[in-house]
Amino acid sequence: MRPSLKTLRVAVAGTFCALLLFVIATARPQSPQHVSIAPEVGGTVINPNRGASALWQSLQKLHTRASLIMVTAHPDDEDGGMLAYESRGRGVRATLMTLNRGEGGQNIMSDDYWDALGLVRTEELLAADEYYGVQQYFARVTDYGFSKTREEALEQWGHDRVLYDCVRVVRMTRPLVVTSVFVGGHSDGHGHHMVAGQMAQEVFKAAGDPKMFPDQIKEGLRPWTPLKVYSRAPFRLTEKTILDYADGHTYPLQFYNYIEDRWEQGKPVANLQIPAGEYDPLLGYTFSQIGREGLGYQKSQNGGPSVPSAAPVETPYHRWGSRVPAKDEESSFFDGIDVSLGGIAALAPQGDTAFLKKGLENINGAVELALQSFSPLHLDKTAPLLASGLKATNSLIDQVSASNLPDEEKYDVLFELRVKQAQFNYAVLQALGIEIQNTVAVEKPPTDTPAPFASLSETFQTAIPGLSFPINVHLANQSSVSLELKKASLEGPQGEKWTFATDGKVPGNLGGNQAADIHFKVTVPENAAATKPYFYRPNTEQPYYDILDARYLNLPTAPYPLSGWAEFSYEGVPIRIGQVVQTVKRETGLGNVLDPLVVAPAISVSISPIAGIVPLNATSFPLSVTVHSNVKGPAKGTVRLDLPSSWRVSPQSIAFATSKDGEDQAVSFHVEPVSLQSKPYDVTAVASYEGKDYREGYQTAGYPGLRPSNLYRPSTYRTTGTDVKVPGNLNVGYVTGTGDDVPKDLEMLGIHVQFLSPQDIISGDLRKYDLIILGVRAYAARPELASYNGRLLEYVKDGGAIIAQYETMEYARDYGPFPYTLTNDAEKVVDENSPVVLDTQSPVLNWPNKISAEDFKGWIEERGHEFMKSWDSHYETPIEMHDPNQDPQKGGLLVARYGKGVYVYTAFAFYRELSGGVPGAFRLFANLVSLPRNAQEHSGSATP
Repeated sequence: MRPSLKTLRVAVAGTFCALLLFVIATARPQSPQHVSIAPEVGGTVINPNRGASALWQSLQKLHTRASLIMVTAHPDDEDGGMLAYESRGRGVRATLMTLNRGEGGQNIMSDDYWDALGLVRTEELLAADEYYGVQQYFARVTDYGFSKTREEALEQWGHDRVLYDCVRVVRMTRPLVVTSVFVGGHSDGHGHHMVAGQMAQEVFKAAGDPKMFPDQIKEGLRPWTPLKVYSRAPFRLTEKTILDYADGHTYPLQFYNYIEDRWEQGKPVANLQIPAGEYDPLLGYTFSQIGREGLGYQKSQNGGPSVPSAAPVETPYHRWGSRVPAKDEESSFFDGIDVSLGGIAALAPQGDTAFLKKGLENINGAVELALQSFSPLHLDKTAPLLASGLKATNSLIDQVSASNLPDEEKYDVLFELRVKQAQFNYAVLQALGIEIQNTVAVEKPPTDTPAPFASLSETFQTAIPGLSFPINVHLANQSSVSLELKKASLEGPQGEKWTFATDGKVPGNLGGNQAADIHFKVTVPENAAATKPYFYRPNTEQPYYDILDARYLNLPTAPYPLSGWAEFSYEGVPIRIGQVVQTVKRETGLGNVLDPLVVAPAISVSISPIAGIVPLNATSFPLSVTVHSNVKGPAKGTVRLDLPSSWRVSPQSIAFATSKDGEDQAVSFHVEPVSLQSKPYDVTAVASYEGKDYREGYQTAGYPGLRPSNLYRPSTYRTTGTDVKVPGNLNVGYVTGTGDDVPKDLEMLGIHVQFLSPQDIISGDLRKYDLIILGVRAYAARPELASYNGRLLEYVKDGGAIIAQYETMEYARDYGPFPYTLTNDAEKVVDENSPVVLDTQSPVLNWPNKISAEDFKGWIEERGHEFMKSWDSHYETPIEMHDPNQDPQKGGLLVARYGKGVYVYTAFAFYRELSGGVPGAFRLFANLVSLPRNAQEHSGSATP
């Protein structure tokens, strides 16, 4: 049901007033996409989830049982415009299933990579989901890097591992329709994408088969059979061929139907056009704009929102299968499906359902009356009608539970009714303007600030085992109706004995237009577990996570430890509202930032670096250990290293002393690798505090404005004895790009770089450097490089050396000494085990280290990205490689003599390989940084 134009005009005017009231309020409203009574996680709320807009969306959702799931590969693959249109515009219960967390992607926002980047992209996607209006789930597989084929992705991940998780999520969420952005073929342009398209079709077949993954049935899930399956209609097609942008090849215009196990010739027709460009006056945006605003929160990949201008947009979808009669041209995913509330009765075709149909009629009647009475300026007019609908739903749940319906039918019906129960609960809260905000409190809040200007006080961010502290539960009733407050409470983690006490001042009622604060004292048990991901993998080469706690499989994160709840009685019906307890910090530019309270160990210990090499000729090397204290006050202890047999360290242990919560202290050891050999070694840092040893630390992944996540890892340095040489006394300048730790890695070769500022590039004396290294994507991050590129070339011409690492299209302007071609569709070699062909006569590969094929073993994720397409004959290309079915690629390493100096461009992923401790990558990079001293390489000169 859609509002009339007159209603919409009133709604637009009323929305401003309603939103203004909600922005002023300090407490946290509930999102309209909730499908279960669960605590809100975030401390802030986006505008589409406020006031009249939120209630109108809830009413739409209450009026339908329509549901869908979208299956994608990575965060940012999703069709946000379609999801927003269906969820926010049509009331559809929408789910997003993302196979991996984007661990192998780029990051332009922070130095978080691999599994830390996976946590960043998880939180970014959850922020985007707020705009799409969806529930989020993940499979357990990881983004191991760019994949060119579906076959390789399935070989890495395991077909049944991926399908298992997809079936499980479909059985948990029970959608009527399955969708995907991808078709499972060459038009998807990425092996991971192809698998997502394939899984969308396969799960359509498999989820309803009780013989598929029967352990899920034993777990308590039930088979579920979706009725229709779609994918977005593919593009990059000609009349006869498909361009696969992953490998750059064209293929015949045919697509595999995984449901019917057969090839279909020609272009898949668009059975359905989704009008994502439709404008919604209550939201103030088109659905495409809402989707793009959400996508913009995936900043590590795109840098921030880029919302398009309002315009008609239609997104085509192709139907792959249907279990209901379906026309070639449809107006909705749900054509042919009864998505009314009365349609729930169709889930019980065998039993006596007269009572069910009658109960559903009562519920639907209450929803329709609420829709008719909806007024943006008077939201509480709908509240009594919604309460009657909730009462009818509660009653019908009881009747169905006590009925003689077959167990499977009872399960299906109760699932739908409990969704409605949660939706009614939150709609009543929205209609009455009931909000909650739970925060860690300070022991002595300031009292000298006038109420209109008061704000939350800053708090600690991390609780530790044994800690006691205050919590404030703030409730606001923004309606004119007085509510009975039945209970205010806190809930801790399942299986842990947190203790809670109140000061006894809990009001029995919360009057109209009134707020109340309820104070608790909380004590964390000594055995409290740290707040960490429920998934873990021992190394980045494992393409899937091990699950540490099966209770949370497929969820985005494990639950946060502490939440606050309030239970009210309204019109004789119980309603609940909850929120995860938040901490408060002040960040310049952002203001007050609320983040969920987490638990962490009293002491965290980390070692730097976490992986690397030790040259065989090294007599000692430094290791830095950082102790992080979460103790609320001073903390004293010691740090030591657990070493390989026969190795020595100085000093044997080091005392640490921190003065306050959140303080770090770094200590340094000198390790002597006695009897060093060409093999792996482990060194572990151990911190001792109050009789307990700590052997792990955490990295807080994220950036300002994104909810942070703690990634835990053992405080172990993985290193390998390596036969690598480099000339001494190299004076190296480094121009930082985005997200690489190469300067730290060079320390292992005895090279200490000097970081060059913009002013150094503009007017500094570059001649004092033997070598200047340009960091990853430096031309994208450092605009002065383009403006003063001529100075860099003059530096080379006068005898200097430059290494330009992996650059993107900003570099595609002949910034080197001789012409080259770098294109948007630049080649990449993603098989880290791909064979290499070496020019064994090249000076680059012969001094000071003799480079062989052995040096390309054990590489991580890939060989490299942004290979040059063509280049001037002055460039030497000593290394050739290629993926399967790829033409030979020589553009990964270009070396040119220019005047008296040497210029290098390398597309190889040294920033990954060096930080991963790959010995051969160190040996090859050592040869590159040695070029200023390589007499053979300087035996001639070249000029333009």
